[in-house]
Amino acid sequence: MKIFSLLGFDSASHSVRTEVTSGVTAFLTVCYILAVVPSVLATTGIDRAGAFTATALVTGLTTLLGAFWARQPFIQGPGLGLNAFFAFTIVQAMGYSYQEALAIVFVESAVFLVLILANVHRHIIESIPSSLRHALVAGIGMFISFIGLKNAGIIVSNPSTLVQLGEFTPAALLGMLSILLSGILTVRKVSGAMFYSIAACTLIGLPLGVTTVPDGFLPFSLPHFVMPVHFHFNFMSTRFVEVVIVIFTLLIINVFDALGSAIGVSSNTGAMSPDGSIPRIKGALAACSIGSLVGSIFGLSAVSVMAESTSGAAAGGRTGMSSAVTGLLFLVALFLSPFFLLIPLAATSGCLVLVGVYMISSIPSINLEDISEALPAFITIIMIVLTYSIADGICFGMMSFVIIKLFAGKRSELSLSMYILSFLFLLKEML
Repeated sequence: MKIFSLLGFDSASHSVRTEVTSGVTAFLTVCYILAVVPSVLATTGIDRAGAFTATALVTGLTTLLGAFWARQPFIQGPGLGLNAFFAFTIVQAMGYSYQEALAIVFVESAVFLVLILANVHRHIIESIPSSLRHALVAGIGMFISFIGLKNAGIIVSNPSTLVQLGEFTPAALLGMLSILLSGILTVRKVSGAMFYSIAACTLIGLPLGVTTVPDGFLPFSLPHFVMPVHFHFNFMSTRFVEVVIVIFTLLIINVFDALGSAIGVSSNTGAMSPDGSIPRIKGALAACSIGSLVGSIFGLSAVSVMAESTSGAAAGGRTGMSSAVTGLLFLVALFLSPFFLLIPLAATSGCLVLVGVYMISSIPSINLEDISEALPAFITIIMIVLTYSIADGICFGMMSFVIIKLFAGKRSELSLSMYILSFLFLLKEML
């Protein structure tokens, strides 16, 4: 069909079944945002029911838009890092109202779109050294795996050591089973292994009490109206200089979260060229900026390419058909939210950990014998995981790369754009 070709699908080299299965797998992996994002936004005063509708609607439409523009298995939605920055930093820590914060997101999204239309993103991508690109892929893989272990309670917080092994609760046991089952099915070359693992663990979670079915459960529900937060902007803040700084910080986080995730997915699908360029990345980033603009109107934090997109790529997704399926399922979730919200986070742990296994394969591509390459790459990887932020990992990795090369007498390996990016990153971390 012609519409399939618009999504980058070629019947000679792609399978409809694989693309559809990978799209469903990606959705099941990331649909937890339907519960988490509205809960976080509700802490700012935003109507939770309206936030749920906005999350499903904007993620679905933006992912569909990106499917046609980028023709890769990207999921574009409100990433948890951006969501937390919106709620816990801009609103709670800095004291802005959610109406002012939404106005900040709107302005940041407009600036993001202008940068994309001006092709500035090409210079940014070209400024990331090859070793840091490979480190970025590995770091995102470990980050995704860490999220999977955390979601199941296998890894928990500890005030003394920051993290520790959690107790063997039913959720943790289900998470471990999910990891093993995903691995076994993949080794046995079962098509759709991740999808079957999530479905099986959701069912196994019923007798364990991890998958809970509420009283009077009905799989269907009408979407809640988004009008409680529709066009709730407030541009009247008197803290102009501080607002500019917040917009700049949000822009840095948004741009490099999106770029980092896109590089991770493209590396997994084999779409990224040897020089590091990503086909049709402009379309993916433009979709993110437009999604952020629309999302801010409906009371949603900034939209980015989600790191969990790699789950669809790891499940075999190679074209926009995979992400189109994911986008459509988010729209269906508007009416089937009770059904999708039955899936426990622990059931998706195996998928996320397996994604990490696939993505650490980029480490051998890093020149580990050259410390000026290996150390910045290591800093990128470890900071992505420990700061819980792809953007921070890139920031520290790039800054260390420039400083080490500069003082190691290897200035010829640095470009003007690397100096500029490092200076901007330094400002971002200091402000």
